[in-house]
Amino acid sequence: MITEKNEPTPADNRRDFLKKSALLGLATVFNPLSEVIASNTVSEELIDDAAAPTKKTITFLITTDIHSQINTHDEFFWENNQAVYKKRGGMAVLKTMIDSYKKKNPANTIVYDGGDYFHGHAVASLTEGEALIPIFNNLGYDLMLPGNWEVVYKKKKMLYDMGHANAAKICANMWHKTTDADNGELVYQPYWIKYIAGVKVGVIGYTDHLIPKRQSPAYSEGLRFDHAEVNLAKYVKLLREVEGCAVVLVATHMGLAQQVGLANNPAAQGVDVIMGADTHERVRVPIQGKYTKVIECGAFGSFLGKLDLIIENGKLVDTKYELLDVDPVKYPADKNMQAMIDKAYEPFKKEMQTVIGTSTTPLVRYFVMETPMDNLITDAIKWKFKPDIALSNGFRFCQPLAVDPKTGVATITKEFLWNMLPVNSEAKTAVVTGKQVWDWLEKELQNAFAKDPSKRFGGWFVRYNGMEVNFTIGNEFGKRVNSVKVGGEPIDLTKEYSIVACEREGDPEDTLCRIEHVKNPKKSPLLMHDVIIEYLKDHSPVAPKLEGRAIATDEPQTLLTQLKGTTYEFR
Repeated sequence: MITEKNEPTPADNRRDFLKKSALLGLATVFNPLSEVIASNTVSEELIDDAAAPTKKTITFLITTDIHSQINTHDEFFWENNQAVYKKRGGMAVLKTMIDSYKKKNPANTIVYDGGDYFHGHAVASLTEGEALIPIFNNLGYDLMLPGNWEVVYKKKKMLYDMGHANAAKICANMWHKTTDADNGELVYQPYWIKYIAGVKVGVIGYTDHLIPKRQSPAYSEGLRFDHAEVNLAKYVKLLREVEGCAVVLVATHMGLAQQVGLANNPAAQGVDVIMGADTHERVRVPIQGKYTKVIECGAFGSFLGKLDLIIENGKLVDTKYELLDVDPVKYPADKNMQAMIDKAYEPFKKEMQTVIGTSTTPLVRYFVMETPMDNLITDAIKWKFKPDIALSNGFRFCQPLAVDPKTGVATITKEFLWNMLPVNSEAKTAVVTGKQVWDWLEKELQNAFAKDPSKRFGGWFVRYNGMEVNFTIGNEFGKRVNSVKVGGEPIDLTKEYSIVACEREGDPEDTLCRIEHVKNPKKSPLLMHDVIIEYLKDHSPVAPKLEGRAIATDEPQTLLTQLKGTTYEFR
């Protein structure tokens, strides 16, 4: 690891970038008070391509939201209105697959990752991402974007992990928020240009501007984020008119709803495709917006997106897109990569393979409103602390765990516990009024189902035990909640209720799971992992399932996406 004394400064990194970019024909000055200046040079590649055929295909191989899932795992599919589980993923399998597709178009293939790579598995969390760096480099990425979980180890570590990844980094809306000369400057270059197949391809990068709200605020200290619309049009114009790019792509980590919203925003005029990420959606047919179209390529290394750009006479004439399963039967694990994975895993293997419990039902987190996995987590919190209400953040983190047909149970290990709860936070208790709960539920429903996509984040409703909430998704903000029961009784808006959730580092002391001004907030010495382990030891085998804790009048319990108004379906 580079020590603080020897670690390159942001200014050093910018100078290095400018030197490198000049060699590539991209000399860019990043100054918020000045326009971007660019110049071009003619490369040997350009000369060599001059006599090449006029019709070529540029292939982007895309991964998103891998969340450090190094091994092949169970994956959830929705087929004929029921859940189906198949083995998918594993980085050694992904390596074989990427190499196989690169061989089909060796000169014109670009490998890109859309963020949330360095966090999610125990090996990543316990090494703050470092163990995943050589694995990333062996996959052969050309380009990467920071996701919302890249900040989890805080700014300095994010810079280290991404800085040691052998790929270009882009992000046009992540800024330094400091007290020195770096304040207000971009952390990474805003775009990347590649001369390939006789044309220039430009890619502009954007991560989620809501990172400080979605993650613990302390994680992103020293960083500031803007909406993509702030400078997207400027960079599209620059790439088209100054750099002469035949193709302009936008790489985003903003969630499908926000990405579709961006595709309908005039700022996206001139963008050929938005390569999305964040909400783990599996877009199999591009979603067409007013100005461009959107793709998103699943999660956990279970899928590989393949975007083909058809170039004829120096122009983009067509695009073709497929979402491909990372199937270990079809693509046997690469032996060298598997050896790297085994080496990274070995120091933690014995501890991670420790069995902590069993379940007779699959543990899955893909449903929008209520999930069996979060029911298990909130059941454990309710059992341990006995509050009126137990909470779990609403997100789609963690691949599923299927029941073994031979044993009739799903075996829960410490490794899987890290997948479920990748941050081992303290429990926090507090007291809230019924009115606070009701108003907070309205805000959480707005976060998940706002008609304006720009007002959504994540995409899933908060999870809980102790409440039954009936709501109508299609209603206006402030009018979605129809009824709330706490402990089987209608909520009393004047009554006080005890509540427990995980602590979010950096939140105000009187804030709990985005509920503000709570009374008697107290951090417990107990960590969430300990609570789950203790609960499973006492209750296994468990059997979490959908119980009607969250009921929408206008959608089924098995709702798998909150995106409306398109033909998209999660499957």
